[in-house]
Amino acid sequence: MVKQILFGKDARKEILKGVDILSDTVKLTLGPKGNNVILETNSYESPSIINDGVSIAKEIELSNPYQNMGAKLVYEAASKTNDNAGDGTTTATVLAQKMIHKGFQFVNSGAKAVSIKEGIIKASREVVTRLLAKSKPIETQGDIENVATISSGQKEIGHIIASAMEKVTKKGVISVDESKGFETELEVVQGLKYDKGYISPHFVTNKENMSVDFEQAAVLVTDHKISNLQEIRSLLEEVVKNSTPLLIIAASFENDAIGALVFNKISGVFNVVATEAPGFGDNQRELLQDIAALTQATFISKDLNMKLQNANSQYLGKISKVVIKKDDTVLIGTEKNKNLEERIQEIEAKIQKALNENASEYELKNLKSRLAKLSGGIAIIKVGAATETELKEKKLRIEDALNATQAAITEGIVVGGGKALVEVYKELKDNLIDSNVDIQKGLNIVLESLLIPTYQIAENAGFDGDSVVKEQLKQKDNYGFDAKEGQYVDLIKEGIVDPTKVTRQAVINASSIAASIITAGAAVVAVKEKNDASLTPNPHNAL
Repeated sequence: MVKQILFGKDARKEILKGVDILSDTVKLTLGPKGNNVILETNSYESPSIINDGVSIAKEIELSNPYQNMGAKLVYEAASKTNDNAGDGTTTATVLAQKMIHKGFQFVNSGAKAVSIKEGIIKASREVVTRLLAKSKPIETQGDIENVATISSGQKEIGHIIASAMEKVTKKGVISVDESKGFETELEVVQGLKYDKGYISPHFVTNKENMSVDFEQAAVLVTDHKISNLQEIRSLLEEVVKNSTPLLIIAASFENDAIGALVFNKISGVFNVVATEAPGFGDNQRELLQDIAALTQATFISKDLNMKLQNANSQYLGKISKVVIKKDDTVLIGTEKNKNLEERIQEIEAKIQKALNENASEYELKNLKSRLAKLSGGIAIIKVGAATETELKEKKLRIEDALNATQAAITEGIVVGGGKALVEVYKELKDNLIDSNVDIQKGLNIVLESLLIPTYQIAENAGFDGDSVVKEQLKQKDNYGFDAKEGQYVDLIKEGIVDPTKVTRQAVINASSIAASIITAGAAVVAVKEKNDASLTPNPHNAL
């Protein structure tokens, strides 16, 4: 295939156009008065109206391949931030845009790209260190509500997420579903989550979320290794007959078994997903018995000399809903049953025995964790709205707010509204110094970018960004600009906070992409048409 190449300034110019097109679209959504963006969907669906940065960035495809490179690289920064922290994608985007602009400016003026990259990486590490030092743990229910409210921009969402966490504890499982009604409601059901996902992406049923979503599924629970489908043939035949989705949880799977399951799934013979059992050794057996009790399955145990070949549909449990992703499985909506109640009582007795016998802290912690999972249940936020368009937008807000809240529980919170980054800038601007001029330029690139979130939040709220940044720099710690009310306040007191993890990941991923893209000396694309007028300027053909 014939390729086309741009070098140096020509390449950077086109890449930067793509960076700007994506970033200028996404950054409109930042802050409490950020705008929505309308996305075209399928011809048979209504357009989506959303303000979720990564969802917007994902949809942007540019006809010019060089510009598309720039857009996709910034999308990577947003996507990685979303993967690692669940929120902060727009912050990552505006940081990356500023860093890339300044980096290209310096490189075009003759600075050494490799040295600038070194400075960017060095500065980003120092910024992260300062952010972690400023982080405060989540202490109250009010803190949780504040984080969720700021992330979503809606107090109603903040309240319902805080209520959900109160019902199932901070480490409990919360699921977001669509409601058939107009109101958003909270429901707590039986269920649990374990840290094993599908063994093959070919099982995925929901491409958008890369998850397997089953309703009213049968569940097979065993500590056997499944080597081939002949071992469970009679069971599978009954599943096929009843057209029931099947979740198989086993100690492990041979490649032959995985291949056969995938083939039958893709061929439409039966709907199935397989996950390996959580835990190891004795703990794995206990966890499998917990799952069996929850789903009312018969645990097919090696220790009891039970054979897979003898299993039939009576050995299967049932679950109202299962959501399986790459790294975890959530079982939702079983009924309270005698097996589960007895299992909970059994674990409670083991905890008491462990306390009486001064068992290890690890054993006690493990027992308490299992008890919490079985007895605490799962909170389901059922999102209601008047229209499909409103429903999609509201669900995205809730999912982002939930992710932000969970990130805050993990690493704590910092002052919000972009102020945490402004404080770090003030601390480092006269202290982050390197004798190498070009490395210093890299340091300054990161430092200057730290002011951009505050600038953009103000601009989106209808205020002059430069004036707000100047005033923000004069404010003492924790005091800053409340863009929603248009005044300077004690941000912590007003509940304007951000998860440390979200801000940290935004800095890390923006810096990583900027540092990499700045060192590019050429860009290579495939030629779509022989005389493609969009591929300008100065193209060089290569075979």
